[in-house]
Amino acid sequence: MINPEKPSKIIFTGPVGAGKTTAICSISENRVLHSEVKSSRHIRHDKKTTTVAMDYGTLTLDGGHKVHLYGTPGQQRFEFMWPILTKGGNGLILFLDNASPDPLNDMHTYLDAFAQFIQRTHVVIGITRCDVSNRIKLSDYKQVLAQRGQIFPVEKIDARRAEDVKKLVHLLLL
Repeated sequence: MINPEKPSKIIFTGPVGAGKTTAICSISENRVLHSEVKSSRHIRHDKKTTTVAMDYGTLTLDGGHKVHLYGTPGQQRFEFMWPILTKGGNGLILFLDNASPDPLNDMHTYLDAFAQFIQRTHVVIGITRCDVSNRIKLSDYKQVLAQRGQIFPVEKIDARRAEDVKKLVHLLLL
């Protein structure tokens, strides 16, 4: 999927608190550009800020291939940004918080919202906060995907760990 002549653009998406901003910060080689503002509503995990437009960072893979990392806002009231950010994108990393009240519904929501983009590209799903809740297993996510007629890599990750996030990037692009 990598075109060595052209940098890749990966979209990081998912619900609030799933780890998008943290993941980009863990692998970006430059200072991540944020559009974080003080939360005006109570959001998960007592987050004091939330992304309202995007996060942006960069990563250089072995061999010198440049990857642009774009994080979407997680709140659906900012979904107007999603199609803007996916323009020219090469793939989607969907982050899901395993400790959320209904992570399988969150998966449906985001896969449906990005359906047109997914038809043209690839998807990898990173499940975060498995250390907080393990009531939903990776096999449950895979079963729901199979029922939808979709097969994507699904991995448990810690968005704070660069090696976990880079694994998702490699699964997506290679």
